[in-house]
Amino acid sequence: MRRDAIAGVVPAYPVYLFDVDGTLLDSAADICGAIAQVLERNGAPPQPYEFLKSYVGLHLNALFGEVFPDAGPERLEELLQEYRTTYWGRGHAATTVFPGVAEALGSLGGRKSTATTKGTPTTRLVLEKFGLIRHFDHVQGTDGFPSKPAPDVIQAALAALGARPEECLMVGDSPADMEAGRAAGVKTCAVLYGYGQPEAMARFEPDYWIEDLRALAG
Repeated sequence: MRRDAIAGVVPAYPVYLFDVDGTLLDSAADICGAIAQVLERNGAPPQPYEFLKSYVGLHLNALFGEVFPDAGPERLEELLQEYRTTYWGRGHAATTVFPGVAEALGSLGGRKSTATTKGTPTTRLVLEKFGLIRHFDHVQGTDGFPSKPAPDVIQAALAALGARPEECLMVGDSPADMEAGRAAGVKTCAVLYGYGQPEAMARFEPDYWIEDLRALAG
């Protein structure tokens, strides 16, 4: 990572797309806790927290497929549905909004959407719960198409907003966010307070690096 690329100034963009988990919300404890509960109930040995956290923002079929290599598509879908029920049952008790996020979203110009691996209905409910929904012109999750690092969720958000890739900045905390942004032809901004490893994100050459979301509006 080029330390001189850490933002003093990020130019304004007409459209901003945001990852959710690890970028807006510090939600790993609830996500990983729910995964651990599902794995335990299904007879898997305990997995390290850092291993579970490395899958935040990716489709959980990848994790369940690694832990249960003999599971077929139907079994993976059952595990995914069990995870969703378990995750919602936790009530987001261990989830918080990262410092500066609400302030940044409130002061940032341009149109805003999410671009997350969560489904759209789930994303909307989470944003409502944490008081962030009012800052967004559109909410886009991953609904029946490939998840990041594929560019589909970014493309869907741009289509919904009627925006061109060159107008957009994708903000996220993971290599998958940066790879998806590159594939979609948008500019990318990597946040350093989330869950992704800077070295892994750097492979996709983010256009900007920030240590606080408020740097976008500063």
